[in-house]
Amino acid sequence: MAQAAEWVLVPDTPQQIDDVARYCRRIVNRRALMAAGVAAVPIPGLDWVTDVGVLLKLIPDINHAFGLTPEQVERLAPDRRVVVYKAISAGGSLLVGKMVTRDLVMRVLRIVGVRLTTQQAAKYVPVAGQAVSAALTFSALKYVCEQHIRQCIDVSRQLMLPAPKSR
Repeated sequence: MAQAAEWVLVPDTPQQIDDVARYCRRIVNRRALMAAGVAAVPIPGLDWVTDVGVLLKLIPDINHAFGLTPEQVERLAPDRRVVVYKAISAGGSLLVGKMVTRDLVMRVLRIVGVRLTTQQAAKYVPVAGQAVSAALTFSALKYVCEQHIRQCIDVSRQLMLPAPKSR
């Protein structure tokens, strides 16, 4: 039997946008804490795999909450879709409204590469190094996700504006 499409409305008031952003920040905190716990385990490479896995799940979840997955964007009226694509390109977003792949996540992780390289080096310092590694994982994931949430907020605010008039 075919599965019914799930409809999530794009937040269209400042209050709804703030509520969605608050919800997304809560899930980011929870998952970043989980990833930080894994990063404290002194197995090199395990934290990278976890970070990628967490972002592969978190970024689409954030897009979905804002109504900005590729499928949701395609369901918008054509004039609204144009607004979304213009806002995405103007904001330079790598992740809003796009299919999130492992390669895309790796590109984003390179943005915080210095933190993650430090994290790998810290693993070799007993106890304190593991704590530093966990803290760096948490802050790197929070940073990437916060930037993404802000981009989604910007796109959502653009959608609140009146649609451009066709000539």
